[in-house]
Amino acid sequence: MTKSLEIAGTKTESTVDSSRCQWCRSPISQRSGAGRPRRFCSQSCRQWDWVARQRATELALSEDELVIARKELDALRDQVYVLRCAIADVEADLDPSVDPTTRDFKAALKWLLQAAKPLAQDQLHPSPSRAA
Repeated sequence: MTKSLEIAGTKTESTVDSSRCQWCRSPISQRSGAGRPRRFCSQSCRQWDWVARQRATELALSEDELVIARKELDALRDQVYVLRCAIADVEADLDPSVDPTTRDFKAALKWLLQAAKPLAQDQLHPSPSRAA
């Protein structure tokens, strides 16, 4: 439900990411030839986008507003907090004055990946019971 505006001649989000689904952001393979470019990866994503737009109209939300469950927001904030902690730990562990070893670099990278993967894999989808 978000749109980007062109600012000072820069490319918009839609032109930069036209190969991604507008709902779930997964990559879309574009067909060559005539016709409009695909905007959604599946019929279900297209349907969820329509449901979201209808619900946003009912709630009088602007294009930039979003409704999210407190539980989902808290989980997202927790994941971001863990990632921030991992970044701070890695910065401290890899301080040049300590002269980190290869083992230190591997451990730091492993910790960063463990902290980042849940955030990267998390996708926010509307709850079917509440979307209608």
